[in-house]
Amino acid sequence: MFRRRDNRPWYRVVLEVMWPRGGWLRAAQYVQHRMRRLPGTPEEIARGVFAGAAAVFTPYFGLHFVIAALLARGMRGSIFAALLATFIGNPLTYVPIAIISINLGHFMLGSRPTVGVDDSLFARFANAAGDLWHNFKALFTEETAHWSDLQIFWDTVVWPWTVGGILPGLISGIVCYYLSVPVIRAYQKGRAARLRKKMEKLRKQAQATE
Repeated sequence: MFRRRDNRPWYRVVLEVMWPRGGWLRAAQYVQHRMRRLPGTPEEIARGVFAGAAAVFTPYFGLHFVIAALLARGMRGSIFAALLATFIGNPLTYVPIAIISINLGHFMLGSRPTVGVDDSLFARFANAAGDLWHNFKALFTEETAHWSDLQIFWDTVVWPWTVGGILPGLISGIVCYYLSVPVIRAYQKGRAARLRKKMEKLRKQAQATE
């Protein structure tokens, strides 16, 4: 009943993740539209936006929804708003988020991003994925598991990104919160006024037909 009528090939799914069918601007407009129509006070919705914006500055891909939902619940914000706000993290923003967070993390930890590593950030992602795949195969073969690339990935990417993402994540969340509250409040007031006007019009029409 809820399945798509067109079965998209895998490469089409990947392409639409990188670039939505209507483009990122249209996707952003849809998220903004859905955000404004969420139930709850402007402050509750904005706290959810804060949680979602902060969550995308963590390096734990695949868990951003979970992190955002937990933060929103702890802050008594809108969980659905938090999930929508994770849209801030997308293929267009993850590269600058990673660069800022990782470099700030190394600065805070007193380490260097390239110490003992001669490859690029993307290569470290690829090497870590290769280690995971090799170790998975090692469970069913006689190959020996090795963790060197994963250790390098943790030391030079994941942990510095985790530490360095806290401050920009908080700043992003605070900015999004204070931008969201007046916009959501104005939309809710306008929507309530339109609804009252519509109800008044219907009431007058009903009286006229009596």
